[in-house]
Amino acid sequence: MHAGTTDHPSDAGILGRAAELGRIDRLLGAVDGSGPQVLVLTGEPGAGKSTLVDRAAERGRDRGLGILRVRGSEGEAGLGLSGVHQLLHPLLPGEGLPAAQREVLDRAFGPEAAQYELKLDQLSLCVGVLGLITEAAARRPLLLLVDDAQWLDLGSVDVLAFLARRLEGRPVVLLLAAREDGVPARFDRAFPQVTVGPLSRTAAGQLLDAQPDPPRGKARAEILQQAAGNPLALIELSRALARGRTGDMGAGGAGGATLPLTARLENLFAADLPGLPAPTRAALLLVAAAGPARLTDLMRAAPELDVVAALDPAERAGLVRVADGGVLLRHPLVRSAVYHAASFHERRQAHLALAAALAGEPDRRAWHLAAAATGQDAEVADALAASAERARGRGGYAAAATAMERAAELTPAPDLRARRLLTAAQAAMFAGHPQWVGELSGRVGGLTEDPRLRAEASLLGGWALGVTLRHEEALALLLGVAEATAMSAPDLALGALSTAATSVYNSGAPYYRAELDRISGLIDGDGDPAGRAWVQAVIDPVHERPRLTRQLAQGLAALAQEESLGNLTALGGATWILDETEQAVRVLGTTMDLLRRAGSAGTNATVTQALALALFENGSWTAAEDAAQEAFWMATEAGADNVTVGAGILRATLRALQGDPAAARTEAMQAVRGVDLRRSLSLQVRHRHAMGMAAFVVGDHADAYEQLRAAFTRDFRPAPVHYHASLYYLGDLAAAAVRAGRADDARTVVDAVQQDLRPDPSPRLAAVLHRATALLTDTDDAEQHFRAALDDPATDCWPFEKALARLDFGEWLRRRRRSAEARPHLNAALECFQRLDARPWTERTTAELRAAGAATAPAPSGELGELTPQQRQIAELAAQGLTNRDIAARLYLSPRTVGYHLHKIFPKLGITARAQLRDALTQEDQR
Repeated sequence: MHAGTTDHPSDAGILGRAAELGRIDRLLGAVDGSGPQVLVLTGEPGAGKSTLVDRAAERGRDRGLGILRVRGSEGEAGLGLSGVHQLLHPLLPGEGLPAAQREVLDRAFGPEAAQYELKLDQLSLCVGVLGLITEAAARRPLLLLVDDAQWLDLGSVDVLAFLARRLEGRPVVLLLAAREDGVPARFDRAFPQVTVGPLSRTAAGQLLDAQPDPPRGKARAEILQQAAGNPLALIELSRALARGRTGDMGAGGAGGATLPLTARLENLFAADLPGLPAPTRAALLLVAAAGPARLTDLMRAAPELDVVAALDPAERAGLVRVADGGVLLRHPLVRSAVYHAASFHERRQAHLALAAALAGEPDRRAWHLAAAATGQDAEVADALAASAERARGRGGYAAAATAMERAAELTPAPDLRARRLLTAAQAAMFAGHPQWVGELSGRVGGLTEDPRLRAEASLLGGWALGVTLRHEEALALLLGVAEATAMSAPDLALGALSTAATSVYNSGAPYYRAELDRISGLIDGDGDPAGRAWVQAVIDPVHERPRLTRQLAQGLAALAQEESLGNLTALGGATWILDETEQAVRVLGTTMDLLRRAGSAGTNATVTQALALALFENGSWTAAEDAAQEAFWMATEAGADNVTVGAGILRATLRALQGDPAAARTEAMQAVRGVDLRRSLSLQVRHRHAMGMAAFVVGDHADAYEQLRAAFTRDFRPAPVHYHASLYYLGDLAAAAVRAGRADDARTVVDAVQQDLRPDPSPRLAAVLHRATALLTDTDDAEQHFRAALDDPATDCWPFEKALARLDFGEWLRRRRRSAEARPHLNAALECFQRLDARPWTERTTAELRAAGAATAPAPSGELGELTPQQRQIAELAAQGLTNRDIAARLYLSPRTVGYHLHKIFPKLGITARAQLRDALTQEDQR
């Protein structure tokens, strides 16, 4: 469970456990009696409870606490007081205790303890243990650690419960950890509990990346699905895969591929399996093979078996739950344990029985026949390929890729197998899984000499390389395919160019833009207007704007005829890069709706990141944060490094703009760690902007200027480092330059860029240039540039950028004693900054308004005044005990957005826990 993370600033070694570590910190802080002195950790086996107990011990030592610990053992559960003896052993025999208490402890734990077992008085023993702990704590505060409490003997549990209820007034805290279904009865209700749940998708992906041989491609997704966030399972399954142990992938569509468990996982999740009756094991195998298991299906598959009665012992053992006509396994790993405990013959018979029972469901039947196949089988392959096409028609691209890959494996004819692998790779691309695409497309060349099939495979392989930041390798493949097929297969060539355009943009290298332009001129025909619009926009998004907007209009018109995922993705990118931001939000939102309606809902990280960027620029910052987080965990799972880095940079930028510069710097550096940004100039300049704005908000204008200046070359005639992304940071560059005393240098940058952008920049770029020019102009001519930056109503599409220009103009007017003219601009800017929760700019604008003589609202007397209306609403609902999911449902937000707002609310109220919300709100209301 250990790997690098920023989840807990003082504990970079534990992934995804910030909340649990925070509760442990508060427990340790309560050793002075300032809070609850007992905490119970619960969770499923392998959740990481022992890791947290170990970390509590380390932190306790750092605080100067003495550590006493016990770990329950299944083998000693029948030995009376063995747990308490293990806990107290360092303190025995208790020389400083009164004689009566020392005698009781000696009878319980001394050399002759066995002969006194029946004569011990329980109350006297408990009092003696309390006295021993109290005496030791008088010398040094104590941390008592109890791990695997579900295996403690009952006598020890009674003593510990007695002790736990009497810690008040003593410098002692107790942390007890137990499995969720094994918390001792004395501790299950009386004390605060923290459930150590599954890791988030992001943390789970990061934990896999921290393994010696991180799994990639499809295997990675299968491990994430099967482990279901269990840290031990993630580690053990990835190690098993690295050692060459693979599971039964043939059952993938029937219920998910099953990876074989290690002995350690079997002991945790299926220890009861061998002792179950034979009919129960047979019924369990049908459940495991069926995937979604309906009782009616199981009964049809095994008419000779009383399925409900057979499952009763398994339900009593906690392996399954029968409810609402279905059978649910306790954990995906139980399914794997049951499935792999059976022989191949038994598994095959189960799948054949299920296939016969599912004659009316062709998709599920095809998967069971595939799982039962003993070799290549054309009939079964055809059935599975048909299932894949149906999934693809519904937009379920991941399911289609899985089914078509298995169909290819069962296909005897090499050429048809190659075509099916290619179709699977295309579906995996639309599902957003680059590693998987690379694996599938790489197998095509060995099966066929067909030049078109090989070219299409290269196209897909190039896409996979580009998404994983290997732009040079990607473009070598893609541009080669496009040039080779420009005359013979223009549709394929244009597809290769459209795919290459993404890597060309991210790379930012002039050579590749020139190659994209040259090769696009070789392709005849008017096919794929969406792809052409995207390619031309990438080649040169800032010149010949009328021609580009005409091409974009043609692409959007074609979209009305065919709303395909490929067209939507290409036009989403083209509208964004051409500063048609509102249109980009609509197109990319439609793309995401299409993905969410599919069985592979929301698995395309590249689309989600593009939507996050458009939402950010459009002033929908909460939605942008939500989309960036979603893109990040998708990319982590899929291995899409380009998105992992980009989403992290966007989140860092939001942190900076909303007044958390320390978190912004941390997140920005974390995002690019180990990445060579020289090969991805778009990410390089975005990273510089995030770092620059983090410096700007703390007043380090010299560093802010250096960071932003790095978005442009140091040549005699400066040029953008990235031909498109750098341009939008000119206004921020000028603002930092004025405060850092670098206006002359910044002026050379702005002048050079301004000359290059003539004659027809987009309204957005024109406004950015006017703002920069105004800030760097010492004369009254600045006013005309400020007004030019503000007068075009088209710039309302970029509210934060417009609010910055209003603030700058308001400041300029006030300093020229034109306060009455300044106030409307400052008020408009303040309204935008407050809506976006851009606190540094809110504070600056409020100060300017006061200086301009505006009647501003009085500063709030307490912290509650700093909450936005939405944050106040979320805080009140959370104080009532509603979960993030409940609040999200009421306010039509996502649970992640609610969590993000609570993350902002806690420091504003000066609290650290959800339980403190009610008191904090009450105190503020009384002020």
